Amino acid sequence: MQQRLFKLWYEESPGVSVLQPFSWLYGAAVAARRAAYRRGWMRSWPVGRPVIVVGNLTVGGTGKTPLTIWIAQQLRQHGLEVGIVSRGYGRRQGGLRAVTAESSWQEVGDEPLLLHRRTGCMTVVGSDRVAAARALVARGAKIVLADDGLQHLRLRRDCEIVVVDGTRGFGNGRVLPAGPLRESRFRARAADTLVVNGGAEGEPARAVPPDLAAAAPRMRLAALEARHVAGSGQVRPLEAFGGSPVHAVAGIGNPQRFFADLRGRGLEVIEHAFPDHHALSAADLDFGDGLAVLMTEKDAVKCRALEDARLWYLPVEATFSEADSRRLLELVMRKIDSFIPAGG
Repeated sequence: MQQRLFKLWYEESPGVSVLQPFSWLYGAAVAARRAAYRRGWMRSWPVGRPVIVVGNLTVGGTGKTPLTIWIAQQLRQHGLEVGIVSRGYGRRQGGLRAVTAESSWQEVGDEPLLLHRRTGCMTVVGSDRVAAARALVARGAKIVLADDGLQHLRLRRDCEIVVVDGTRGFGNGRVLPAGPLRESRFRARAADTLVVNGGAEGEPARAVPPDLAAAAPRMRLAALEARHVAGSGQVRPLEAFGGSPVHAVAGIGNPQRFFADLRGRGLEVIEHAFPDHHALSAADLDFGDGLAVLMTEKDAVKCRALEDARLWYLPVEATFSEADSRRLLELVMRKIDSFIPAGG
């Protein structure tokens, strides 16, 4: 069903859809909720520090986690103490929980654990992002960076960054369930900036308003060297996996991007796509041969205990042109500098 919906949303040309009436209802509910916040019938809560939200408008992966890592690292280089707040999708326990390097992904979620390990930033997960953000501030965070949460309007934000997949764009331009959008594509105009992840230079992202896409910084994901999943410290250049097929495993929002990246580096790939946040098991990775298995970093945080010598993961990092990097960082710093505490 998921594959069929993604094909409908991203590959088929928009036409009459039997799901459209449901999209109208969903879109009306989303618009009514946003209007309630805008008119003060529902309240957004400040947390006493600047809040930067990195999110997306579509279902499926766009690259927001690498961008969140990039922003956190840039701010820390400027001497700012950054705290990261996340919902912790898929975790077993509710309430607030601080993430440590030794946390179990079942307790805190795969993405928050990845974010904490890559950035070293204080990270707190909780479905109540206002409470989670306040917990970070109480621990000394000067900046709160919200991974996802664009639609979590209870948390007052000072800067919104919407990440768009440069190849998929906004798909057929429709809201759920007839399309991939969580809100109208024109909601992007309310954000402080778009960031377009990948895609061909000069080619507008599908269904994204052209003027917004033209002004958006362009992000690329650069693959680093492969690392052993078991945490042994072993590192191998990706080219070392050439000469024989490899199993490629991806339980992310857009597995095809991972597979395409590997093929673009000259590897012969046997694809194994799983649903986003899938809890990989040893049985999932038993392919009946001794070929190497390459997976994403988000998948790797769930596989360290397997201690399988075949398993490697490929970290990626967000990269920008010098001009786009400077422009994006200046925007974020300008929002931070203009922050005025509530009542101040």
